[in-house]
Amino acid sequence: MYTATKDLKLPTTITGSVPRPAWYTENLRGRPFRVAMAEKNFREQYLDAVSCIIRDQERAGLDIVTDGDARFDTDVGGRSWVNYTLERLQGVTGYETGRSEAARKNTTRPGDILFEVLEAWALPQVTGKLGPGPLELPQLWRSAQQMTAKPVKVGVASPETVALLLPNRHYKDREQMFADLSAIMREEFLRVAGSGAAVFQVEEPWVHRVDYTQKDAPAQAELSVRWFNQSVRGLREKLELWCHTCWGNPAQQRTFDINKRYEPALEYMNELDADVLTFECATTKGADIESIGREITKPKVAIGVIDHHTLQVERPEEVAALLRTALRHIPPERLCVSTDCGFGREGMSRRHAFYKMVALTRGTNIVRRELGLPEAHIPAAESRFALADEE
Repeated sequence: MYTATKDLKLPTTITGSVPRPAWYTENLRGRPFRVAMAEKNFREQYLDAVSCIIRDQERAGLDIVTDGDARFDTDVGGRSWVNYTLERLQGVTGYETGRSEAARKNTTRPGDILFEVLEAWALPQVTGKLGPGPLELPQLWRSAQQMTAKPVKVGVASPETVALLLPNRHYKDREQMFADLSAIMREEFLRVAGSGAAVFQVEEPWVHRVDYTQKDAPAQAELSVRWFNQSVRGLREKLELWCHTCWGNPAQQRTFDINKRYEPALEYMNELDADVLTFECATTKGADIESIGREITKPKVAIGVIDHHTLQVERPEEVAALLRTALRHIPPERLCVSTDCGFGREGMSRRHAFYKMVALTRGTNIVRRELGLPEAHIPAAESRFALADEE
């Protein structure tokens, strides 16, 4: 259901996370959101931070804003992306005392930044049957949506991603673990829709990350699509559902080879039950765009035009050039504009993230002008508001 982008051509947004203000020093530390919000310092800092994050996006002229993932703790490599969910489920206790399963499977070694990131991901373990807990996604959405008239897009790691990362010490059948987790999270997703949200985002089904050189790749891809669709069943009848995909962002690092491509996965990704699919395109200089335009025929396409790995702020002309490439293969009514991934909380300053957002909208406005479409108002780009007077 296109409730957020229905009447928009080239609508703009970001993936989710924005660097925290320096003065936002409080953390949830595993507490339920509403419990933390009963504490004066957390409530004041959290609401002020979300307000600043949303206002920055409005100043940048974005059409759809996010809460900046402000609920996530300041941890190494963005662990809270999955831990926010894990710490609040029944049947999950303690933490892995050795290196995580993900770290053991990885080829990094001491001296690599990703070795430190994975070493720090001390994830809790499944020690019993999974049950619902205080995820409180509707409360997170409400606290942000009250601050703006623009649609607020809250995002969360997909049940599949959480299940793949979760150390399992209870389930003999991993698919049963996923089924339990999916049912829990789907109910929470539906509560967000029931609260009145116009848009919601589920992040990173594993379908594009499957190793397509392996014989069982088609079966893995089909399973990933089935798991995602199972977890979001019925959601699109109530709001606009975005599905975010990228190549990773722990500590602003790419977790796959620079030559990794979406193309082998696209026929399967076209079956994901989503209104909008996002693709990381800035980092790859648009290498996948032609095949994305050819293969993705059901959902709308959101291409990333801003690289989240680098502090270099893109020029509006760079953004416009990438959009022109996309428009050769995707009509404007099916094209959305986003960042490759979130800006994170560890490797980038608020200033860098802000001007990247401004560049995103300025570049989109160049193309809107060329197409005769309405341009976005960008308060941050108006010369009359500059602090230095013009002579």
